[in-house]
Amino acid sequence: MVALNLPTFAYKTKQVEGKPYIFDLLRRKYVRLSPEEWVRQHIIHLLLTHYAYPKALIRAEGGVVLNQTQKRTDVLVFDRQGQPFLLVECKAPHIALTQTVFDQIGRYNHVHRAPYVVVSNGLVHYCCCVDHDTAGVTFMDDFPAFT
Repeated sequence: MVALNLPTFAYKTKQVEGKPYIFDLLRRKYVRLSPEEWVRQHIIHLLLTHYAYPKALIRAEGGVVLNQTQKRTDVLVFDRQGQPFLLVECKAPHIALTQTVFDQIGRYNHVHRAPYVVVSNGLVHYCCCVDHDTAGVTFMDDFPAFT
């Protein structure tokens, strides 16, 4: 896997039938290691270790129904009242973060209504504050602090 623009962490991997797997702390199991999963695991560890987000309030690969179609959000963080707080869309490092990616997280967040969204390919990260009343988006310099 390629080096990312995210802090490194002590990860566990294994091979299953010649395919790489990485241990996911949230799902408490080994999951198939793809370039996107590599980014997701780095983002999860960043939220846990550098920003002190509570592990119990983070969900990876959660389901969302959009236009009667089942989709999966990469990472969703809830606040202490159980409401969506931060929605993260992860892409593989070779995927450019285009308007299409922002449209995707916008559709997902139309359902979740999280006040913060992040789009990352592990090399570039965009953190945004979303005002759902005005449909305004403000780009931030850093991930939001968990309160």
